[in-house]
Amino acid sequence: MKTSFRRHSLRALGATILLAAGAAQANDFPTVDRVLYVQECTRAHPGTSQFEMTNKCSCALDALAREVSYDDYVTMSTIAKAMSIGGERGGTIRDSPSLEPQAKRYRELQTKAEKGCFLGNEIK
Repeated sequence: MKTSFRRHSLRALGATILLAAGAAQANDFPTVDRVLYVQECTRAHPGTSQFEMTNKCSCALDALAREVSYDDYVTMSTIAKAMSIGGERGGTIRDSPSLEPQAKRYRELQTKAEKGCFLGNEIK
């Protein structure tokens, strides 16, 4: 009886470890990109506590990472940021209708992530 229970427990533990490892690798963003996102987010959402805002912004990036791969994140965020460049340089991106759906999706995912992590609800 003990051997059967032990074998079942080991299988369950092994399956849990494999699932956790797979989830961690699925959308693993490089540390530097995580730091840059959190820094940008905390500047965009100043709150009363740096600790609180760091956690909320980290939550938002984790939510984005659950939705898209790192490569898709880079593509979408680059397009969205490039569209905000003024003048002719930004016009090339803004005038390309094929890029708008990716920028729109990024903004929607970002809004959903921020709302889910209570960003924008800070008391000032």
